[in-house]
Amino acid sequence: MFAFGVIPMAGRTPRRLFPKRPVSVLNRVEGMPFRWSINPYRGCSHGCHFCYARPTHSYLGFHADDSFQHNIIVKRDAAEVLYRELKRRKWKGGEVAVGTATDPYQPVEAKWELTRSILKVLRDFRIPTSITTRSPLILRDRDILREMVLTSVNISLSTLDERVWRLTEPASPHPKQRLEAVRKLSEAGIPAGLFLAPILPYLADSDEHLRSYMKAARECGARFVVPSVLRLRPAVKSWFFRRIQTAFPREYPRLVRLYEGAYPPDEYRAELFARIRRHMRDAGIENEAVREGASPSERETGSGAGIPEEPIQLSLF
Repeated sequence: MFAFGVIPMAGRTPRRLFPKRPVSVLNRVEGMPFRWSINPYRGCSHGCHFCYARPTHSYLGFHADDSFQHNIIVKRDAAEVLYRELKRRKWKGGEVAVGTATDPYQPVEAKWELTRSILKVLRDFRIPTSITTRSPLILRDRDILREMVLTSVNISLSTLDERVWRLTEPASPHPKQRLEAVRKLSEAGIPAGLFLAPILPYLADSDEHLRSYMKAARECGARFVVPSVLRLRPAVKSWFFRRIQTAFPREYPRLVRLYEGAYPPDEYRAELFARIRRHMRDAGIENEAVREGASPSERETGSGAGIPEEPIQLSLF
């Protein structure tokens, strides 16, 4: 059993931290446009109800429910482990994606600075890197980001609607903070953009929402907008639907019908992405890769980047 500490949070269930030295932090990824992934933590205190990574907590004796939000594995000495792996030439070329199964800038990062120390190692080895986060804490590391071989910094933002945001992402940073992070990163010359991910059917997929989103993306200087639909594997679906049934009872039956499987039907996706392309053009956002899941460097996005169709054991420690 791990040793743990408890961090009390006003008005919330305390987070339990489980510091553990990992055996490896550099994970080989098959079947994805990037070749490697790094996740400094397991679990994520942002607690997004739709998070595709929730089932990975089952490997640790937890579940896809609130355990994912309140039990955080801290990979202490991760930068040292990564340095040794790179010195042994484990990396064989290709992009490293940071933050595919956790948010590398969730609140515990402010104290532990695992992500910051990992980025320093990736910088020193001149390894092409992308970073995905929902947190403006990434602004702290602009000094390092400027010196890295960065493919992109991807700020995930699924909605501008405050009610939808708060009821589906109970502890994530405010959408305005994320837009401001994109603006400041872009002003610093860092290739930053938005992952419109996941797109929440019937909650945040209307023309009005998409029009407002693209306008905000343009105004904050986003280099790209990459859309991706919501994916609901069984363990996540049951948790997500319970939350939706309570918070959005009117939309709940339609969502259940739409998600007979893990993804919505092709017809829905085709119509949605046609509208997204139109709104991007109208906003003056030039993206060569406007199709689902494709970014300017042809990467999969926040709907499940780096997570296989059915979860498998991923070099956790």
